Amino acid sequence: MFIDRVKIHIKGGSGGNGAVSFYRAKYITNGGPDGGDGGKGGDVIFIADEGLNTLVDFRYKKTFSAQSGANGSKRNCTGADGESIIIKVPVGTVIREAASNKVMADMVKPGESKTIIKGGKGGKGNQHFATATRQAPRYAEKGRPSKEYDVILELKLIADVGLIGLPNVGKSTLLSMVTNANPKIANYHFTTLSPNLGVVRSRWGDDFVMADIPGLIEGASEGAGLGHEFLRHVERTKVFIHVVDGAALEGIDPISNIKKINNELKKYNQNLSDRPMIIACNKMDIPEAAENYKKIKAEYEPNGVKVFPISAAANTGLDELLKAVADILKDYPQDIVFEEDFDEFTEEITASEPFRIHQPYKGYYIVEGTGVEKMIGYTNIDTEKGFAFFQKYLRDKGIIKALEERGINEGDTVKIYDLEFEFYH
Repeated sequence: MFIDRVKIHIKGGSGGNGAVSFYRAKYITNGGPDGGDGGKGGDVIFIADEGLNTLVDFRYKKTFSAQSGANGSKRNCTGADGESIIIKVPVGTVIREAASNKVMADMVKPGESKTIIKGGKGGKGNQHFATATRQAPRYAEKGRPSKEYDVILELKLIADVGLIGLPNVGKSTLLSMVTNANPKIANYHFTTLSPNLGVVRSRWGDDFVMADIPGLIEGASEGAGLGHEFLRHVERTKVFIHVVDGAALEGIDPISNIKKINNELKKYNQNLSDRPMIIACNKMDIPEAAENYKKIKAEYEPNGVKVFPISAAANTGLDELLKAVADILKDYPQDIVFEEDFDEFTEEITASEPFRIHQPYKGYYIVEGTGVEKMIGYTNIDTEKGFAFFQKYLRDKGIIKALEERGINEGDTVKIYDLEFEFYH
């Protein structure tokens, strides 16, 4: 089964918590703090694997999580880092953040590795918070949580040559005759519902990969039929072979059909009209095809587009066609990669200020912000010294003043992430 678009959930590992500990030994009753740091959480890493050509594995597993870091422990022992999770995808996979549809990574090179989510940092142990005036801190930093996202994996086949054209013009037959592919072939519309790939063993240069792009129809660029699903696979193709039914068995002018498909390509992506194209006038074993071949040749060859008479079923004219393709590929830039033209995903900074306050109802205040969130990790308000440190932080950062300006009263509730307390001066 060919699967070329799936939605999955990915989550990085959270950092381990720092430890609160004090050195204890024989004859030493008041040792200093020796709480170790928490370990770093594991990353979420995607790797482009040449051995994969479909996203079918993600049909059954939808959630991928990296391991969290271990907590710190006594005697300055740092917790173990969490293991990263490696997710292998086919070359040509675009990774999009589902909510915004923006691209997080474009996996176009074999073996390419992208870290999509970094694991959370481990929290610092209480040893880091000792000062000349605070020699026995009874609080440590919590591990930082990691990010998590719903992402869309979208596969765009990377092929040297793409066979394009309306349904039932002989693309699958041509692919089966010149490559090692074995597509299903029958005489009705939309026989091919997923792209097929094959390798052409070339006698005129390097071997190349050919893809049968499923039958396009008029309106495909607007999503008609399975238009967008099919069209995404032509974006990374270097050369197009436009296969046309020279015999016009369905009574439609072949030149009109060529123009329809070319128009759909141009509307979908303007750059596609600049790609090299060869026309293969198929079914030349049928007498009616000869006249149409002459018309197509007269229409397109003056514009630099070569037209070749072939019969995929009878295996005639194929060598000349393949040699022309090989000649184009010989002169093609070796380092060209058709990357996704996208708005790159960047994490939004929720506020330019260090914190923000909102009041969902009277007497209840919520304080948020990246700096405030980190502060929570330092704090254990269950101890007197810890609570004093917490209050000092709120005053020093201007949070108390900002709450007072918002009209907070004693006894009102303040929530800072997972910490909730009553406000007193």
